[in-house]
Amino acid sequence: MSQDGAPSYLTDWPGKSAMDGGLEHPAACHMLDVAAVAEVLLREGTPDLPSDRRDLFCLLIALHDLGKIGAQFRAMLRAGLKQNARHWQVTEAWLREEAMEDLLCERLGGTYLALRPLVAAIAGHHGGPPRDTAESQWRMRLDAGQAAAQDARCFVAACFDLWPRASLAGINEAEAMILSWRLSGLTVVADWVGSNPDWFPAAEPPTSAATYLAETRLRAAYAVEKAGLVASVPSATRLFDFALRAMQEAAASIPLRDGPTLAIIEDETGAGKTEAALLLAQRMLLASKGRGLYLALPTMATADAMFRRARDVARRIFVTPPSLTLAHGRAGLSVEFREVMARSGWSEDVICGPWLADSRRRALLADVGVGTIDQALLGILPTRFATLRIHALASKILIVDEVHELGNPYLATELETLLRLHAMGGGSAILLTATLPLEQRARLSRAFEEGAGRAFVEDMDPAYPVLSIPGGAAKRSFPDTVSPKGPVKIARLGSIDEGVALIAQASASGAACVWVRNAVDDAIASVEALRAAGVEADLLHARYAFADRKRIEAAALAAFGPEGGRRRNDGRGKVIVSTQVLEMSLDYDFDVMVSDLAPVAALIQRAGRLWRHMVRRPAAGRPVPAPVLHVVAPDPDRPADTRWLAEVQPRGAWVYELAEQWRTAEVLFRAGEIVAPGGLRALIEAVHGDDRVPVPDTLAAAEEVALGDAYAEAGLARMNIVKIAAGYRDGGGAADDRDYPTRLGQETRALLLTRRAPSGLVPWVEGESRAEAELLSEVSARATQFRDLALPDQSAPEIAAFTEGWPDWKRVNLTVCPVEEGGAICEGLRYDGNLGLLFQPRGRGDEP
Repeated sequence: MSQDGAPSYLTDWPGKSAMDGGLEHPAACHMLDVAAVAEVLLREGTPDLPSDRRDLFCLLIALHDLGKIGAQFRAMLRAGLKQNARHWQVTEAWLREEAMEDLLCERLGGTYLALRPLVAAIAGHHGGPPRDTAESQWRMRLDAGQAAAQDARCFVAACFDLWPRASLAGINEAEAMILSWRLSGLTVVADWVGSNPDWFPAAEPPTSAATYLAETRLRAAYAVEKAGLVASVPSATRLFDFALRAMQEAAASIPLRDGPTLAIIEDETGAGKTEAALLLAQRMLLASKGRGLYLALPTMATADAMFRRARDVARRIFVTPPSLTLAHGRAGLSVEFREVMARSGWSEDVICGPWLADSRRRALLADVGVGTIDQALLGILPTRFATLRIHALASKILIVDEVHELGNPYLATELETLLRLHAMGGGSAILLTATLPLEQRARLSRAFEEGAGRAFVEDMDPAYPVLSIPGGAAKRSFPDTVSPKGPVKIARLGSIDEGVALIAQASASGAACVWVRNAVDDAIASVEALRAAGVEADLLHARYAFADRKRIEAAALAAFGPEGGRRRNDGRGKVIVSTQVLEMSLDYDFDVMVSDLAPVAALIQRAGRLWRHMVRRPAAGRPVPAPVLHVVAPDPDRPADTRWLAEVQPRGAWVYELAEQWRTAEVLFRAGEIVAPGGLRALIEAVHGDDRVPVPDTLAAAEEVALGDAYAEAGLARMNIVKIAAGYRDGGGAADDRDYPTRLGQETRALLLTRRAPSGLVPWVEGESRAEAELLSEVSARATQFRDLALPDQSAPEIAAFTEGWPDWKRVNLTVCPVEEGGAICEGLRYDGNLGLLFQPRGRGDEP
């Protein structure tokens, strides 16, 4: 006891340094702050969790910083002395001490096999699990001192009285391993909120733990609200004012099943799948299958586009203004997101407070999050704070758009694991796709059902379109109609010159035209060829500085979007050449399309941008009589070898698997048309399914190599993803996000373009801040393309001055490149704001 009668565990051990000569916040008080926050979060997010389990989580979270009760930690705070171990490591050391472990198991009515995974979960709240040996933990306890050991035990004993219903009874080791992921994420969020000094100011040591907990529970309720973590109540308000289409009607009426629910919406591009998903998600929210939504998109550009749409409808989904965030690496550059953040203090629409907007990880905690699928997939990789992502998503309806874009073996394996873990946490999900092979649908369904602890019944019914709930109802009977634009005819072009001539003629007649190339350098070559033929064509690809790409995307949407102008002042149709960046979730509408040969799933997506808005632009008003997809490809009947495609795609022939491209040519040119929606399944299965068309013997070896690569990619994914059954301590990790990629691909290199000013180098593009200007000035390309180039010396005085103060990771990942007059960077490399990053000479293969 201290002199004033308060226990020494409340008075002798500071948890945080005194600020500006003020009070030290006691470690025990901080732990109770965080436990009080956890109580609110559990009450908000898991009303169905039994009270003994909820109390167990709170009690354990109250011990998350027990390692701050120690002589070395106190000396570090007060005198700046070095610690031999971090406080969170000492937390596990205290709780794994034999007498302490016996006390916990006796009072909680469980075994150490169930206790230890949960102890590791609360100790590892700084981003990664503890991995210390029994010997090192013994040394940590010695360093902490005997007085600390006594007070640590006293504080634990006090917590038993604060949460008397806490119990380990009935939890075996396997269940504890699974619970450890959930408990870790909850601890991280509670600690982040409970560490905010504005909400939990330093306090004088209280007279008792019970007295302080009663006070801080009031602060915790306020803090959770200020953090934006009080869930909005779902509303039954009608979401859309328009007449629902058939798939949307199905989403509004299909019976939901009990427990975690997976729904898969398969329908043609432009059929309104997003609206159908939102209707279904609203029903899931009202059925208490989640407290919010996370819409996961394949790219940042598609996430930005979805954010604009979600902003309009999110307010109707909830009774009160929901929090809405954008989660990806360039979210701060979104004008729409910045508008939401700026209005959060008074908006009656949607809100996003500063605490949620502060990081991509926190953004997942909002009522409605929109972002890339990568932000969700990082939760199943052994990265820092992965469990925060798992916790954030567990309370969400996870909506994954363009699932077919996640079909390569590495991404597909990751997505299966994400769905399995999401179902384990009680979450529900909706998958949207136009071109998902049946076998991939079965794998994703199996993963979810196994995660939910249910037997999987395979469904290989080829009906299309379809809304299916694995283990539940399915809506397969839709009106036997063809898309309003009718069948899309397929025409083969045998050369690039034919593509140039076709677009020149169509543009002259007023048609809005697009040419989709598979490689950046091929796209640049096509633009140059069109311009040489007198056609003014724009260019869109991924090898621009970010500011230029955003400018070009905005111009493309203005020209070819729903309200696009589509024609030039002279009456000619506008023309754009693009890589495959336009085929995912971007709302463009073209009269005429030329495309490089690509796998049929990609071509179906591209064709979805032909004659898209038939209500606004009916057939009678189009400058061409029918929608036609013109595919530049060699004749599939001609003997094919590994050089078969390179004649018409000099650099893009290796972007996709050669056998898939030949198979697409064989199937599509024989069919002669794409009939949507009814004819899509047969095309997809013939190229991507289990019974796909066989390739010629001359391509068999290439296909065998591709199959081997696919097995290797899936194996690498299985090796990289967290080991769920092993629990957080042994199955998780604390690697940097960059160490475990969410996607495989050729390594890229990022350049930061700069220009010279009187004060020295400045970012190529201006921004509201230096950090924003740097982001807008970045451009990336495949690393091998820089192999023979003499990029600027990063130790040069002007570059060293520009990078002064940069962290090491930034120096490693960015190459500063001054751009000279005329765009020169170094010999063989220059930058043009309208063409992008230009390599001369250009190499074989390329990125989109």
